[in-house]
This record gives sequence, C-alpha cells and structure tokens, in this order.
Amino acid sequence: MRDTPRPQGTVGDFRTGPPQLRPGRALAHTTGASGSGSPHRSDGRPPQTPRGVRRSGPDGRLGTTPPVPGRPTSFLLLLAGLMGLPAVLFALITWQVVAHGPLLRLDSRLSSALVHPDRFSSGLSDLGNVQVAVPVLVIAIAYVGRRGRTAGTDRWWLPPTAAAVLMALVPAIVVPLKDWTARPGTPVVPPAVGYFPSGHTATAAIAYGSATLILLPWLPSARARRLAVGSCAALVLGVSYGLVRRGWHWPLDVLASWCLGTIMLTALALLLSRSRRRSSSGTPSSRTGPS
Repeated sequence: MRDTPRPQGTVGDFRTGPPQLRPGRALAHTTGASGSGSPHRSDGRPPQTPRGVRRSGPDGRLGTTPPVPGRPTSFLLLLAGLMGLPAVLFALITWQVVAHGPLLRLDSRLSSALVHPDRFSSGLSDLGNVQVAVPVLVIAIAYVGRRGRTAGTDRWWLPPTAAAVLMALVPAIVVPLKDWTARPGTPVVPPAVGYFPSGHTATAAIAYGSATLILLPWLPSARARRLAVGSCAALVLGVSYGLVRRGWHWPLDVLASWCLGTIMLTALALLLSRSRRRSSSGTPSSRTGPS
C-alpha cells in the first residue's frame, strides 16, 4: 500500500452540513455583513442594480410604488390661493354690498380720504375705457395668432380665441352684477346706481392681463417677460388708482373687480399652460420608441 497522499475532493472528504466559505470568495446570494437579510455584495457595498435600493412593500417584499401622475402639492396650494381666496373675498364683498353691511361704512370713510379729482387721475382712469383697453388686446390677439400660424404651432388658434372669449365674458358677468347689487356711486358722481363692481377695472385687468398671458411665450427673454408683466400690473393699478382718486368708484368696487379678474386670468393661464404641455408632448422630439 502506497503512502501517496489522496487528492482533495475525493469521496472520503464528503461531510454532512452546509458548505463552508473559503477566504476571499463570495457567494452570489449570501446576505450582507450586517446580517439584515438584504442582498449586498461581499465587500459590504450595495449592489449596482436598482433592486438594492428598493423599499419593501406592505407585505415585506422588495418593490417600488409606481409613480402616480398628478400635480405637486405646492402647485395645488398656489392654485387654491389664486382662485379660492379671491372667490371668497369677492363673495364677502358682494354680500356686504347687498346687505349694506358695516364694511360699507369703512369703504365710505376710505373713499372720502382718497378722493381728490385732478387731470392726472382722470387720465389714468381713461386707460380702463373699452375704446383704449380692448384695441390693445385685439393687437395682441392678431400678433399671437399670426406668429403661431406661421410657426406651425399645434392648436395655434387656442390662445387668441381664449383671450377673446374671456374679454367677451366681462360684460356678461359685470352687467348683471351691477343690476343686481344696484349700488349708488360716490358723492362726486351724479346720482345713479350700478357701480359695483367696477367695469373699468375689470376691463383693464382682463384686456391687459390676457394680452400679457398670450404674449409671454413669444417674448425673446426673461427680462422682456418681466417687463411685460410689470407693465400690465402698472396699467391695472393705475386705472384703479385713477378711478378711486377721481371718485368714479368706491374702493370696494375696484377690489371686487381685482378678485374677479384674478379668477378669470388664473383660469386662462391654466388653459394656456395645459395646451402648451399637450403640444410639447406631441412633438416628434418628445416621442419615444422606434420610428
């Protein structure tokens, strides 16, 4: 019988029990060094596949929750503020006007302190006339429609049409409110009723605001867009100041028209934003998959 050593790995080397790891080797599906049960590499680093960063689901298995489409919470809060708060304030002011509430006494005292007719305030109030504000919107509508059609923009007709419809809604909303509330004017104007809300303020807000909103995508730079928004705000504030200073309207008349204009312009901005998103998602550059 030879005394030559037996080669390793023969039948006599079989042992009962799990295989033992050799130093420097890694087993494909062993747990990490921490023993937490999560799959890790033998050196303690997480694997390179996305599976290693998934969170466990309700049943304890690894998995990810699919993304739920929708708007971020901050956007919804902003939307609620831009439409909800003005709507509540408008309803409150209208209720006070109809019920002759105590808010009207404060409005009367504020008007008495602010009214001081002069030529400058009269000129500012004239910027809210239909003959001045509506032609500005018509020029913006014609420009945007021509630019959109020439550029081949999808649904190019929507911004001009929406702005025109919004402008047409102003008398359809304001005139019935004037007839219903039947608020008399300030002591400066001839005795009459139908001053709530301010039609000049609403006309200026919608005409200049709609023109600005439809022009913004076509302006060449952020500075030009800021200038357009600032000019629009200055025009509306100038008209409002002129109406109150001249005595054509009570301050609450102007404030109510601000609320009404904010609601309508926010609705227009949402419509235009949604239309632009749909147009951009339908462009060939944004499509995925084989052509």
